[in-house]
Amino acid sequence: MQAITKDFPGVRALDDVSFEVRPGEIHALCGENGAGKSTLIKILGGVYPYGTYEGQLHINGNELRFHTVRDAERAGIAIIHQELALIPEMTVAENIYLGKEPCQFGTINKHHLYHEAGELLSQFGLTIPLHKHVHELGIGQQQLVEIAKALGRSLQPHIEQRRSLQADIESESSALLLVLDEPTAALTESEVGILRQILTQLREKGVACIYITHKLKEIFQIADRVTVLRDGKTVATQSIKSPECTEEALISQMVGRELTALFPKRRATAPDENGSSREDAALRVENLSTSPSEPPQLEDINFEVRRGEILGIAGLMGAGRTELISTIFGAYEGRWRGEIVIDGATVQIHSPREAIQHGIALVSEDRKRYGLLLDVDVVRNMTLASLGSSSDIASYGIINDNTALEKSEYYVDSLQIKTTSLEVPVNHLSGGNQQKVVLSKWLMTHPKVLFLDEPTRGIDVGAKAEIHTLMAKLAQEGVAIVFVSSELPEILGMSDRVIVLHEGKITGEFINDNLTQADILRCAAGA
Repeated sequence: MQAITKDFPGVRALDDVSFEVRPGEIHALCGENGAGKSTLIKILGGVYPYGTYEGQLHINGNELRFHTVRDAERAGIAIIHQELALIPEMTVAENIYLGKEPCQFGTINKHHLYHEAGELLSQFGLTIPLHKHVHELGIGQQQLVEIAKALGRSLQPHIEQRRSLQADIESESSALLLVLDEPTAALTESEVGILRQILTQLREKGVACIYITHKLKEIFQIADRVTVLRDGKTVATQSIKSPECTEEALISQMVGRELTALFPKRRATAPDENGSSREDAALRVENLSTSPSEPPQLEDINFEVRRGEILGIAGLMGAGRTELISTIFGAYEGRWRGEIVIDGATVQIHSPREAIQHGIALVSEDRKRYGLLLDVDVVRNMTLASLGSSSDIASYGIINDNTALEKSEYYVDSLQIKTTSLEVPVNHLSGGNQQKVVLSKWLMTHPKVLFLDEPTRGIDVGAKAEIHTLMAKLAQEGVAIVFVSSELPEILGMSDRVIVLHEGKITGEFINDNLTQADILRCAAGA
């Protein structure tokens, strides 16, 4: 990609960006949210057709002009976006060959379809049940199905063609390029290992890979080179083996400044070993259990969080972390029992509306599904949770537009949300700025207890630091914070206390004093 420039109304997304990836290379692409990574990939994938941008796209030395996504697929380019594009009601095999089903006499040859899908999964060491419907799979397995789908649709035919012709990779006119956008965000450690094996196999077959991630450690584990974008411009391209290529250097290149600390220093408010007084607890949960139709099942959960305290909840995927905070927030669909106490008073919470009335807020792990109305503007999204009877934003069912705008402007300024206008739909914002909109929505309700479920998932290191600083500030102001994270450094860096879940039970509770990742992992594994 040479001298790529792309403009949107009021903003230049890409400014003279040049970028290359070699055959058989894993090339990492990193930058803050809004740096231009997604725009660059959409040009490469034909989403933004030729003529809507300036610059040239070369595949194996030949200039190509993609007018549709189909054009890019025909050239052997497969892109796996952060948002999965699977049909939940269809089986794994049907999703893999969706739109490219083997047909015989005008009908789909199901036997051949399942045989081919099985061969493809076997080739890359994937053991996903072919006849299972996608909605029955966990998010991690769905991600692997998406990868298999890309391999089956765009890459595998080209790999087979080259093998049969014994063609030289560099002289072949068609590309072999796989683009992965945050592929490990929802994967377990074992699934991440499987992905690395797949990428190693593809590298050996001459497939080039563009690997977009905010997890800098992954870059050093798997990539050959890395390119950094900032504010729509290319900052640097360097070999991972270069002594100048360090995590600190990449962070500095991404944000354009040195981050003094990813985790802000703050005065610990955790109780001493004798515990805090019951009267000082903003939230207390006693003997909470659930009766779900499928695991995980929560059993006799007891914990409390004080005003001004940050409580981290750790555990492996499926341990029940999200189910726990969803139950307290009134969003759990199954049956449950137990007692929830807010500021010393037992409360009944059967819906999110009741939770909000009692001063509880929840930033969910899937902001695009549960936290935002993507086609709606920033103001409406920010004020959505503040339209109750006691709000100054709305009264008697009528929204006060001036007040809504004034409050939204305040949070845009204080959280440094980057947007060209408050009337822009939030799907035009970067992931980090979308997350700040969700946070603003709940901060407008002035919560006593703030639940954060994977608050920094899928956002860049600069936005992470800003959210960590905000968490520390809110705790200092007296808000009780309970946050779930799969990143143990984040748990250790931000928590006053930590509780660990394993198969729906609390298996460990620690004051964060000389606590280690090993301590947490032992409890998370049920040891």
